[in-house]
Amino acid sequence: MSASLRDLVTLQQRRSLLKAGAMGLGAVAGRALLGRTRSGPAGQHHPARAKRVIFLFMAGAPSQLDLFDYKPGLAARFKEPLPPSVTNGQRVTAMTRGRTQLCAPSMFGFARRGQSGGWWSELLPHLGGVADDICVVRSLNTNAINHDPGKTFLCTGSELPGKASMGAWLSYGLGSLNRDLPDFVVLTSAFWTGGTRNVQGLYSRLWSSGFLPGRHQGTAFQTHGDPVLFLSNPSGVDRSVRRRMLDAVGALNSKHREELGDPAIETTIAQQEMAFRMQASVPELTDVSTEPESVRALYGPEVDKPGSFARNCLLARRMIERDVRFVQIFHRGWDHHSILPKQLTGQCYDVDQPSAALLIDLKRRGLLDDTLVVFAGEFGRTVYGQGKLTRADYGRDHHPRCFSGWLAGGGIAGGVHYGETDDFSYNVARDPVSVHDLHATMLHLCGVDHRRMTFPSQGLDERLTGVEPAKVVRGILS
Repeated sequence: MSASLRDLVTLQQRRSLLKAGAMGLGAVAGRALLGRTRSGPAGQHHPARAKRVIFLFMAGAPSQLDLFDYKPGLAARFKEPLPPSVTNGQRVTAMTRGRTQLCAPSMFGFARRGQSGGWWSELLPHLGGVADDICVVRSLNTNAINHDPGKTFLCTGSELPGKASMGAWLSYGLGSLNRDLPDFVVLTSAFWTGGTRNVQGLYSRLWSSGFLPGRHQGTAFQTHGDPVLFLSNPSGVDRSVRRRMLDAVGALNSKHREELGDPAIETTIAQQEMAFRMQASVPELTDVSTEPESVRALYGPEVDKPGSFARNCLLARRMIERDVRFVQIFHRGWDHHSILPKQLTGQCYDVDQPSAALLIDLKRRGLLDDTLVVFAGEFGRTVYGQGKLTRADYGRDHHPRCFSGWLAGGGIAGGVHYGETDDFSYNVARDPVSVHDLHATMLHLCGVDHRRMTFPSQGLDERLTGVEPAKVVRGILS
């Protein structure tokens, strides 16, 4: 053997030794993690009120003033400057910095709905029809004033990218309910009626597993073609051939795993097997033609359009029936810096009837009692106008100090309006709910103590609610 060849062999042996040693430690850690993520209720800290979650994310930030936070006194303040005692020198975006802040009251009517008698905008007639099943939280607040950190914060508990998302945390903490489908599925609307102005992109880190094992990340379904990329077999390859290929690859991966002890190889094998099972389970899941016409009609006229919010709501109900742990639906188009009345009307057309139908459908099937449904955007909108300002035409800037969202289902008290803002919907006046409070409450309803579900990463015991104090919002629980 030549000297150069001997050197190469020695180098490879050293690398193998170091890699095996490192991976051996990794395998020990991996087995510990697998013990913490096994299926079933082993990860729960107390009895759960909700087994599954549907998060309806309104990307762009809906106006709470025009939908949920009724302020009739503002009608008399049209174009009046916002008092400095209200703003108190708080930060604003660069788009309105240094400009006179003139009040823009909502042009939309509100009415009391349901036996609970809460105020609902005329833009949400269907949701108003199920008001007694919904808890509206008017005192949400966030740290972020721009879209990217705002979405990242609401989805992952941190404004900085790279952290694990809500669905990934629940998959990690509670494990799988269905071995043939992912724990965490993401659906995105392919279109929206409110127009395409100021529409920001969505990025996979919003449903990433971050520092958690990769198998907990969200699986994004496509709106056209295969629901999941590369789900179908290529021409000439049937299911039996695919099975033999997978067995051969699995044998090689298993041998590699035994040699190196790398826990990532275990994840790869499991994900390949999941993908094979999904080839049978996903087409059946996404075939809504089996739904009765009465059910499809409940979700509205857009339900037969692939990629519509209505279709995604129906798919979400079908996933919940099959025990998918966490379903997140993103609907873009809510960033209304101008012509808000026209754009907001279109957006509400998209989401009002399907969201209400989702609650009705879940309730009819006995699924709402143990399914938590959450509806929110990344922050709110300002009381002062932006762009053209008339009583029937105005825009609103970003506003982190207060915004509204709603929850329904597993463990939530229906017919409640929780929290209050001041007369300008500018500051929280009573019962503030931070983003981390919302996360802590969602985890609590799923049987998880947010302080105890942690994951070690870079010297820190990471958790969804971060290191600052967070509380469960008891006032919205049934």
